[in-house]
Amino acid sequence: MKLIYSIHKYDVTMFTWLNNVAIHASLVRLCRTISRTADGFLYVLVAAWLCWDQGVDDVLLHAMVLAFLIERPVYLLLKKGFKRNRPQQVLQNFCSVVRPADQFSFPSGHTSAAFMVATLLGYFLPDLLPALYLWAALVGFSRVVLGVHFPTDTLMGVVLGVGTAIFSLDYLLL
Repeated sequence: MKLIYSIHKYDVTMFTWLNNVAIHASLVRLCRTISRTADGFLYVLVAAWLCWDQGVDDVLLHAMVLAFLIERPVYLLLKKGFKRNRPQQVLQNFCSVVRPADQFSFPSGHTSAAFMVATLLGYFLPDLLPALYLWAALVGFSRVVLGVHFPTDTLMGVVLGVGTAIFSLDYLLL
C-alpha cells in the first residue's frame, strides 16, 4: 500500500508540474492533434491499406488484428479492475483540456494502441521504428498534457502495447 501511495504521489507531482509549466498552453493545440492520431481511425486506414496492397493473408495485418483482439479486452479488464480515477476527478480545481471517453484512467488506451501499432509496424519496417516510437511516445505525452492521464497510466500503456505486439508476433511467426 505504501508503494502505491508513493507512486500516486509521484504521479500527482509530475502531472501538476507539467500542467502548470508556462509552456503548457502552447503545447495543448499540438497535443490535441497528436492525441487524435491515436483515436483509432489511423489504425483502420493502415489495415485497409494492407488489405488492398498486400491482401488479406498479410502477416502484418494478421498481427495487428490478433494484437487488437488481445489488447482491447486486457485494457478494458485493467481499466475496470483498477478503477483509477482520472486527474480531473482526483485533483481539486483541475479541469482536463479534453473530455475523456470513459471514467477511468489506468492504463492509457491511446498510448497502448500507439505503442502496439508502432512495435508491429517497426518490426516489418525497421528503418521507421525510431520515428514510430517517437510518435507513440508523443501520444502518451499528449494524454498527460491534455489532463486525462497520469504519467504511470501512459507507462502501463507502453508495457501493454509493446507486450501485446511482441506476443502477437511470436504467436504468428513461430
